[in-house]
Amino acid sequence: MKSSADIRKAFLDYFAQNGHEVVASSPLVPLNDPTLLFTNAGMVQFKDAFLGRDKRSYLRAASSQRCVRAGGKHNDLENVGYTARHHTFFEMLGNFSFGDYFKREAISYAWEFLTRTLGLPAEKLWVTVYQEDDEAADIWLKEIGVSEARFTRIGDKPGGKRHESDNFWSMGDTGPCGPCSEIFYDHGPEVAGGPPGTPEEDGDRYIEIWNLVFMQYNRDAEGNMTPLPKPSVDTGMGLERLAAVMQGVHSNYEIDLFANLIKAASEVTGCSNLQEKSLRVIADHIRSCAFLVVDGVIPSNEGRGFVLRRIIRRAIRHGYMLGQKGAFFYRLVGPLCDEMGASYPELLSARALVERVLKQEEERFAETLEQGMRILEEVIAGLEGKQIPGETVFKLYDTYGFPVDLTADIARERDLSLDMEGFQREMEAQRERARAASQFGVNQEVSVGLEGETEFVGYECLEANATVVALYRDGESLDSLAEGETGLVVLDRTPFYAESGGQAGDKGVISAKGGMLFEVEDTRKQGGDVFGHIGKLEEGSLAVGDPVTAEVNAFTRQATALNHSATHLLHAALREVLGDHVAQKGSLVDDERLRFDFSQFEPVSREQLQRVEQRVNEQIRQNHMVETRIMSLEDARSSGAMALFGEKYDEQVRVLRMGDFSTELCGGTHVKAVGDIGLCKIIVETGIAAGVRRIEAVTGQRAIEWMEADEERVLRTVALLKGSRDDLEEKVMQLLERNRKLEKELEQLKGKLASAAGSDLASSAEDVAGIKVLAATLEGADSKSLRETMDQLKNKLGSAVILLAAINGDKVALVAGVTKDLTGRMKAGDLVKLVAEKIGGRGGGRPDMAQAGGNDPSALPQALALVSGWVEAHAGD
Repeated sequence: MKSSADIRKAFLDYFAQNGHEVVASSPLVPLNDPTLLFTNAGMVQFKDAFLGRDKRSYLRAASSQRCVRAGGKHNDLENVGYTARHHTFFEMLGNFSFGDYFKREAISYAWEFLTRTLGLPAEKLWVTVYQEDDEAADIWLKEIGVSEARFTRIGDKPGGKRHESDNFWSMGDTGPCGPCSEIFYDHGPEVAGGPPGTPEEDGDRYIEIWNLVFMQYNRDAEGNMTPLPKPSVDTGMGLERLAAVMQGVHSNYEIDLFANLIKAASEVTGCSNLQEKSLRVIADHIRSCAFLVVDGVIPSNEGRGFVLRRIIRRAIRHGYMLGQKGAFFYRLVGPLCDEMGASYPELLSARALVERVLKQEEERFAETLEQGMRILEEVIAGLEGKQIPGETVFKLYDTYGFPVDLTADIARERDLSLDMEGFQREMEAQRERARAASQFGVNQEVSVGLEGETEFVGYECLEANATVVALYRDGESLDSLAEGETGLVVLDRTPFYAESGGQAGDKGVISAKGGMLFEVEDTRKQGGDVFGHIGKLEEGSLAVGDPVTAEVNAFTRQATALNHSATHLLHAALREVLGDHVAQKGSLVDDERLRFDFSQFEPVSREQLQRVEQRVNEQIRQNHMVETRIMSLEDARSSGAMALFGEKYDEQVRVLRMGDFSTELCGGTHVKAVGDIGLCKIIVETGIAAGVRRIEAVTGQRAIEWMEADEERVLRTVALLKGSRDDLEEKVMQLLERNRKLEKELEQLKGKLASAAGSDLASSAEDVAGIKVLAATLEGADSKSLRETMDQLKNKLGSAVILLAAINGDKVALVAGVTKDLTGRMKAGDLVKLVAEKIGGRGGGRPDMAQAGGNDPSALPQALALVSGWVEAHAGD
């Protein structure tokens, strides 16, 4: 038996000995590939090398790549827990050749590793090739000596459409493609299923463990395939599947790695049955969740963060099914570190962060889960048929925040389905209501979607001569603009920066001889790299072909540059103070202020915020020159330049460096030296979404003006308190203490008034079927006074049902009470719900005491009148 760690090491060692560069696993978030949600195969980090765009120092490589398939096209989430081999997270072992070796070597390496290094019996292995790949067939049959009895040619499915299972692989509809050769392991005749390529192939007897892809052709848009000048090899073998084979088990969840995680999940959930399906789900999900956080993904309501949130919540729900109501999932990070920390040290260094993120998400979801499960169980119990109504699914989602995919998961376990058409109808109705409620329209400039390119010269100068190449108004092409008209001007070259990367577009003027003056209010890209200057022709006329002078407003450009450069320093300082999980989630910089959104799972403390601001201003005082260089994307990565995940970059990128503190890819305009910023002052920090925080700051003259205004506020406060700056804090503390004393006195007075009112009210209780019933309004009472009065009335009346109300403005507070001897027949919660519904509210509580609120005081008298009838109806129960 070999452990999973032993197999991983044996694979990498074998290929290192055979001249392969062992390359570390890339992050789960692919860099420079917005087409992928997550890294889902070993070849992802080598994609540009296969396409010839990325020149490596080596021609052959091997890796053990961390992969996630839980969103987008490749999504195994729904199958996890129901099959023996589906995972949200897995490791893919792979060896790669970039135009070096081809089929013969790839096949030889695979066979030698499996049969000699690992010692798998040749008679237990089955090989397939693409039906037209005679070259690969000859290598397997004539050179390797595989028996024809364990060999299959597999081709196109009926209809001629190729699928991945047909042993022909392609990177996309066009581009590199080629035949595959797969190696299967035969688990023996005692397991159902037939060989690959037969009608019984979907059984579990023959399990694919290795796929060898031979990139041999380039396919064009018409489907024509031409041989590649340098054929390449891309292989992939699931570590978990191989470990199952080596350890003599049929399910991946029985291998050493999962066995230990399942045992740990058993301990934290209190479930002693190690065969429980939910334990497998939890053990799988802790791997994907932990490594996603390690690679910078934070739970949120969109994109990758949303997928992470779904996986976390699915794990929590399975813990809930096992009876675990408290936070438990985060406690599996330690056992995971024990299993995989030696191979992935980044997991060990991020352990505390991962635990905090998961625990916070658990605590946030706990209340939603319990409430949603209770409602869903009630619906299922009274369900007629096998489908949960769309209205119910929508109500759970919209009102209680219960995820639709969890509802679907639960339905699947009960052999039920969801009425998704009904759900979508409810969603659309909600959108219509939102649109109808909106009182404002949005007036946006029309993008004209031009092709071509405007030469940008704004890095070097703020003024340039140019020629008008196009004019537009409301998306319509024009030959000329007249004085007073608004429009969009396109020039062949411009110093104006077009809005991009969070930086606002430049303002300024376009002028010409003869007095023409066009006021530029904004600059935006139109289509690709065409710059549109948006504004109004203040004087003269302007026509296509006119020579003009374009001049950027130097003041707003410089003020914007201060804020943009400060944003880079802020990003670096946040990562330094809070941790490497901080990643930019959005930014906006103009001449007024900067706004920076970043991934962070909890509020930034005052002390942390002060430290961030101090570090930024320390860098400003050091006054490093701001260096910009154009280099290849690969060189930029190697230099440590920060890039935004999901962004698509050109082969040549602009790298901005500020001393040793900040190095990022950025196409914006910046200061010449960091000291030009002068001062950076953070003015607000807040949360804008789950897992995303926002900082707003001002720089330069704006920062000085903000601090002067703040100083003025302090001085006015000092004057109001009739003190000095030195005793301002003491004066405020005295005022607060006095306020607390007055509030306490007021509370005592309310209590006395409530007590007196209680004594008076007790005499007005009526007798209903031998039960004292009282429904009344207390003037000027708050919720606490109502509860205290309720306790007094229960003591005075003995066996009683009481409903007390208080009106404060347009709000109504209700408290219902039922003495202990009556709670078997009537519940305070039921009574308070009845009354609350009549005044536009809701509530609940214990059988003997319940509270509610409403917002329709005018309906209160009629609502209180219902109490006696309700008691009479329940008195005989």
